[in-house]
Amino acid sequence: MAAVKPESWLKVTARGLYCEPGDFYVDPHRPVGRAVVTHGHGDHARPGNRAVLATPETLAIMRKRYGVDAGGKLDPLIYGERREIGGVAVSFRPAGHVLGSAQVVLEWQGCRIVVSGDYKRRPDPTCTPFEVCPCDVFVTEATFGLPVFRHPPDSAEIAKLLTAQAQFPERTMLVGVYALGKAQRVIALLRRAGYDRPIYIHGALQGLCDLYRDFGVDLGELRPATGAAKKALAGEIVLAPPSSLTDRWSRRLPDPLPAMASGWMRVRARAKQRGAELPLILSDHADWDELTQTIREVGAPEVWVTHGNEEALVHYAKSIGLRGRALALIGRGEDEQEDATEEAKA
Repeated sequence: MAAVKPESWLKVTARGLYCEPGDFYVDPHRPVGRAVVTHGHGDHARPGNRAVLATPETLAIMRKRYGVDAGGKLDPLIYGERREIGGVAVSFRPAGHVLGSAQVVLEWQGCRIVVSGDYKRRPDPTCTPFEVCPCDVFVTEATFGLPVFRHPPDSAEIAKLLTAQAQFPERTMLVGVYALGKAQRVIALLRRAGYDRPIYIHGALQGLCDLYRDFGVDLGELRPATGAAKKALAGEIVLAPPSSLTDRWSRRLPDPLPAMASGWMRVRARAKQRGAELPLILSDHADWDELTQTIREVGAPEVWVTHGNEEALVHYAKSIGLRGRALALIGRGEDEQEDATEEAKA
């Protein structure tokens, strides 16, 4: 059992989760003096902090997106290394969400708390897989924390895309993807399925695809969609931010077949809202079975739930004899919200 009560030193505040003895915040949603950041998505990695501790990959993503506003002092910490901050031992374990994503392990006076950040349990060729870390308190996301969310195999969703491409060789397969993580994962899954033709990408995706390559992720041949001859894009796969499915940019494509890659495509209303003729259920978050599996595997007697459908997962934790708590942190949104920044640069 933990030597001290976890809520006595890791607290929910208006700026986010605050570690009092270390005087730092985990994924603060407002600028703070010292931030520990789990990954590069905009609802977790905010600009303007005076000091940031994160993995080297996450810091590179923040520099790419925010420039000089990424933070005053950017301090890299690789997986498995420990850093003492005000007597609190801080380390990172892989989260399997996107490149550089990390669970934050906090240890103080005999108590270990693991803050998952966003995570998934499925193999992903573009990032280090999730690592189970036993603890006293597990702070888990719950983006897809309802039993209805059970994601199909990734290979089956990619097969749907390739089948549509074969059936409609005169149409462009226009796939809506989030700029960080989803774009690179869809590309890698296509390559794993044996697709070796060039893949065309919207300009808003280029910078982060280049960054992934800099960290050794092989994406194969990518070509800019903007400027390509219209006829040349017939029968090709084009990746673009979700908003591009319905805006003027897509008009340059020959009879585009709009697809959308997201865990939310399980919900028909979401697919319709996005204008997706071909919904592809591909998520970078754990589904219900993976969330509950992870809670069981970490073995924590206490589970704190945030970022999504909190109450259902709290109820599950209590049903198997654990203490459960909904944190109701503000400032957490879907991954796609941050794509507006990248689209504006394209």
